[in-house]
Amino acid sequence: MGHDFGATSYIIPARKLTPLQHWRLYLLSLVLGIGGSFQYGIQVSVIASPAVHILSFVNHTWQSRYGAPVDDATNQLIWSFIVAVLSLGAWAGAIHSGSLPVTYGRKKTLLFNNVVAIVAALIMLFSRMAQSFEMILVGRFLYGYNVGLGLSVHLMYLGECSPKKLRGVMTLTGSIFIGFGKVTGQIIGIKELMGTEEMWPYLLAISGIPAILQLVTLPFFPETPRYLYIDKGDTEGSKKALQWLWQEDNLKLELDDMQKERESTQGEKAKTVKDVLSSRCVRWQLLTLIIPCAGVQLCGINALYFYAFDIFRESGVPEDQMHYLSIGLGATELVTVTLCCFLIDRAGRKKLMGYGYLLMGITMCALTVMLSIKDLNSWIPYVNIALIFCVICIYGLGPSGVSMALPADLFLQAWRPSAYVISGSVNWTCMFLVGMLFGYIVNGLGQFCFLIFVAYTILSAAFLIYFVPETKGKTMIEIMEDFNKLNFKNRGADIERTDVDLATQF
Repeated sequence: MGHDFGATSYIIPARKLTPLQHWRLYLLSLVLGIGGSFQYGIQVSVIASPAVHILSFVNHTWQSRYGAPVDDATNQLIWSFIVAVLSLGAWAGAIHSGSLPVTYGRKKTLLFNNVVAIVAALIMLFSRMAQSFEMILVGRFLYGYNVGLGLSVHLMYLGECSPKKLRGVMTLTGSIFIGFGKVTGQIIGIKELMGTEEMWPYLLAISGIPAILQLVTLPFFPETPRYLYIDKGDTEGSKKALQWLWQEDNLKLELDDMQKERESTQGEKAKTVKDVLSSRCVRWQLLTLIIPCAGVQLCGINALYFYAFDIFRESGVPEDQMHYLSIGLGATELVTVTLCCFLIDRAGRKKLMGYGYLLMGITMCALTVMLSIKDLNSWIPYVNIALIFCVICIYGLGPSGVSMALPADLFLQAWRPSAYVISGSVNWTCMFLVGMLFGYIVNGLGQFCFLIFVAYTILSAAFLIYFVPETKGKTMIEIMEDFNKLNFKNRGADIERTDVDLATQF
């Protein structure tokens, strides 16, 4: 078998068949997306439109219990927590994304995750009947857990099922489904559909439907081939899964690749979060992961969605037009993220994300200035709306899509689960802080609230442009070598004993 390697160059062209060759893989990406990142998108956007009805329900419940209306400060705190508790649940889900998929497999983890979403939907559905706004908090927490676990395992599942040539594009479908979820949440939340006093509990329970769809359809798909081969040692099962997904019999290249990966990690345990945080050999990879992941929340994008109506009100938009502008925002992000699929392998990760953050910072500076002078002229509010759409466009074309590909680009198999835990923890903690504090910041700073996000986007852009090496079109060995120049700067040959480097480079 050893001298077959010379024939690999003749095998590769045979694998380039019709685009429909991988139709089952595309179908899998649809099933994973509906129960995975789609849930994140819909939960971020769906909470905005029934806000008035939920606050009215909280006030009514409070008055029936305590005989007095809830004061404004308490009402603001309860609403901020309803918005932000999603992030706490997502953080709990992200922590389990490092252990559950390893112990029980990717497929069983997602099936369990769907049950969590269905339970959350039922709690939301009966919250008004039970006269309990606490049930809304519990439901949002469980939805958060579903989103935090589902998003990580969704990307893991896709990456481990896709051939190398499709891995980048397939991972980007995660961002597309987030955008699709946001638009869906905004459309069904309008007052003509479900954004009414009578319908809001059903609107909050809507995420149960995608969960049921994935629960029913995912059992027809196989477990990921890499999990079966590398983690479980099931060579035959892995081969059958690949044949079914790729509709291809000649799988020698992929099986050889998985065999090398299994041999390189033989006897090496998966790294812990502590290992990732403390090891010098992944220090710059960790910084590169944390800053863009935190940046996705701290660049101000979810603040735009959480408080879209407040921002439009500041811009002078009439109340009855706000819902439709929000739908426009979501649709703009969906279109630009889809365009990012065509740009990421041409422009490169570093340029798209780095210059994306820079342009977002400049645009938000302009937005702050224009919001300050909005009363000077009748056309200025329309400029403000255009600037908000510009921020969404830049975000969709760069940071949104690129941030999904980073963990897979930066870390090898042994380090990846813990990297996902850290990535998710940073992501959801920042989202919690934005959700909890942004309402208070708007009240205190007014239009100058965006300057906080401007500072972060400019710093992130400088870090990415001046320090981070490009990962486009490079093998894992080349990426590790590039980062080692930063990790072991001024140390020459004095390299720490890193199993990862030794296993990959020799």
